[in-house]
Amino acid sequence: MHTADEVNPDRRRFLTNSATVVGVVGAGFTAVPFLASWSPSERAKAAGAPVEVDISKLEEGALLIVEWRGKPVWILKRKQNMMASLSEVTSELRDPDSDESVQPEYAKNIHRSRDSQQAVLVMLGVCTHLGCSPKYRIEPDAEVGPNWKGGFFCPCHGSKFDLAGRVFKNVPAPTNLVIPPYKYLDEARTRVLIGDDSQKQQEAA
Repeated sequence: MHTADEVNPDRRRFLTNSATVVGVVGAGFTAVPFLASWSPSERAKAAGAPVEVDISKLEEGALLIVEWRGKPVWILKRKQNMMASLSEVTSELRDPDSDESVQPEYAKNIHRSRDSQQAVLVMLGVCTHLGCSPKYRIEPDAEVGPNWKGGFFCPCHGSKFDLAGRVFKNVPAPTNLVIPPYKYLDEARTRVLIGDDSQKQQEAA
């Protein structure tokens, strides 16, 4: 039987090299999840990481729905007649000036957008009553009434909102729909970042 001092030198070299290779491979497997953790995870996005949206092909009157913080965010490109209707329903609204509602300061205007004349509306699609998701309704019908000029209707309990997300009187919802922080990433305003409004160049006009 060989003692430790009598081990073949070639065998000892082989064992040493093998251990080194295993160590390097092991370090490689350890590094993969560590490096992956540097990029935003689904959990981080759900917790509130900003979401970038391309709206370059969004047509007038069309509603795009994306997800941020696990909630639907509506991006609506309003037509000129839709913008004009906002001043026509003021007397029917509970909070027409958004004094009691949640939105960034730059969106506290009749259109509830970054630029007070900007047609694009970015808004959480969550009813402020019990958290249902209202429906985008353009045409008047029995549920919304004959004088309906377009907006959002919550079929759960009948709350109604105009095309700026402002709540009508005499419905269960207590406040206007929420406007999240957001900003445009290019001068043409074709890319929107929802959840981050830190760029100074995008201050309200």
